[in-house]
Amino acid sequence: MPSPVVIILAGGKGERFTRAGASGHKLDARIGADSVLGHVLRAVDDAGLRWHLVRPAGGTSGMGVSITQGVRATAEASGWLLLPADLPLIRPASLQAIAAGLAQWSVVVPWYRQQHGHPVGFGRRWLPQLLALSGDTGAKAIVHTARTENEVYDLALDDAGITFDIDTPDDLRAARLHSHTERR
Repeated sequence: MPSPVVIILAGGKGERFTRAGASGHKLDARIGADSVLGHVLRAVDDAGLRWHLVRPAGGTSGMGVSITQGVRATAEASGWLLLPADLPLIRPASLQAIAAGLAQWSVVVPWYRQQHGHPVGFGRRWLPQLLALSGDTGAKAIVHTARTENEVYDLALDDAGITFDIDTPDDLRAARLHSHTERR
C-alpha cells in the first residue's frame, strides 16, 4: 500500500503577517539562508516522506479548499499528514512519528505540552470526508467524529516546532532567534 503523503498547506494569503507590518508573504520570509516554506520542505524531505504542495497563485478560498485540493491530487495515498506551511521549526522525526502512527490509527493528533500541534494525520478511511471539505472549514469536525469512535491517537512529542507557526513579524523574529541558537 502507498505510504501517507504530507499535504503542505500553503494556499493562505498571509494577511495577518502583512497587517502586522511585514512586507511580502510570510512563507517567503527568510530564516537564515532559507525561506519559511523552504524550512518546511526540507523537514519533510529529511523525514523521507512524499509530499504535495498546495500553493496556487492568488491562494485558495480557505483551509478546507486547500485540504481538498491536496487530498484529491494524492488520492492513491494510504493517508495524509495535513501540514500548514508556516511551521518552519518542525522536526523530521515528528513527521515520521505521525506517519508511523497511521499504521495503527485512523487519526493521529500530535501534542506538545498539552497544546495541539500539526500536522494531524488522517488514514484512508477519512478520504470521503476530507474531499467534502470546503471554504475555510478545516478537518476539526473529522477529528471530533474520530474521537467519538475511539479512532484518535494522541501523540505526545517533544517538539515545540509542531505548535510554532509564523503569523506575525514577532513570530518570525522568534523563529530566527531559535534557528540561530540551534546552529550554535
